[in-house]
Amino acid sequence: MATGEDEEMKTLSLFKQTSTLGSIHFLLLVNRTQMHYFVLIMPVYLVHSYMVWGIVALGLLSQLNLMMLSRWFASSYAAKGYQGFVQLFGKRAVHIFAILGFLIILLKISIITLGYVEMLHSFIYPSMNKTWLILVILSISLFVASHGMEKTLRFVVIAFLCGAWILLMFIPFFFSSISDYRDLYPLIPTEWSGQSWQGLLFIWSAFSGPVYLAFIVPWLSSNTKITKYLVMGNMLTILEYSLLFIASVLFYGSNFLSKINFPVAYMGSYLQTSGLERIEYILISFHMFNYVFDISILLLCFYGAARVFMKKMNSSTTLTGLLSSWFVILISIIIMDQWLWQTVPGQTMLLNLQIWLGAFIYLLVPAILFTVVKRKESMQA
Repeated sequence: MATGEDEEMKTLSLFKQTSTLGSIHFLLLVNRTQMHYFVLIMPVYLVHSYMVWGIVALGLLSQLNLMMLSRWFASSYAAKGYQGFVQLFGKRAVHIFAILGFLIILLKISIITLGYVEMLHSFIYPSMNKTWLILVILSISLFVASHGMEKTLRFVVIAFLCGAWILLMFIPFFFSSISDYRDLYPLIPTEWSGQSWQGLLFIWSAFSGPVYLAFIVPWLSSNTKITKYLVMGNMLTILEYSLLFIASVLFYGSNFLSKINFPVAYMGSYLQTSGLERIEYILISFHMFNYVFDISILLLCFYGAARVFMKKMNSSTTLTGLLSSWFVILISIIIMDQWLWQTVPGQTMLLNLQIWLGAFIYLLVPAILFTVVKRKESMQA
């Protein structure tokens, strides 16, 4: 029989709140949550140079969504967490949303993990079994998540410092002797295909990362000036997307870009100094901080969603619960890798599913939260 001390050891204060994160964290959170799979799957959907206008246009449209989300962040309902959602939608609806969120988060973690593991396997560990790489990435994320939501959110500072500087490494490609600025033409599309629509859908989905912040507001500040930082984070993402995409087009050209799996990582292999070779190893390794941050936050959201639909919200969070969530994710990713990811049709299906879901969620969630809060507050006035 477990003693009281044993039970205390198994209990984790994963969702304990001791302080709120400041506005600058919003900027970093928006930017880092938008950067995870743009680097991984950009070339599959973005090939033609004129898609840079798609990045700018949809980035500006994303600003509107973030402004609607800021209205939610500043509301009294958001600060109450689970109870705030129950007051707005009712307990039954929240449980249904939790089940849907559970499945959506599982898919998103799987795509992020499989994509980054694929990159690691291709460039650094080609002889290693990918299952071990999956286990390593998820184990590091579990370690970060076990420190609780508050500390994991603060990890975004490290993720930003380890990832943002990588963008500077690609500036030389704008001035390379093989860069031909004629590859940037046409800037206005002469024809429009299904691939072009898919590209726009992918860009919109790539901007959708901040939507998960709507569910972790109790750990974030409700400062009314928060909109400014959300907008700044999104603008920084537009800049990063545009620079990475233009550098890729200049280096490969549109025709060859569509044939490269990881153009950003391959470009890193052309960066060399007299004393340092294989710089892409360093770049890919530093990217790990961003992916570990994303997976850790999503793991905690996954566990939180499971607690809601299993009606465990009044119970303490436990090590057993977190580990169980982690095992579900691990097994699901291994199954997806073996049955779907290693085949072209299976991988395409998973990527398309994630892109459609990401775009759909980013279209609906901010608008619904904004509308419901505004309606409730007008009824109370």
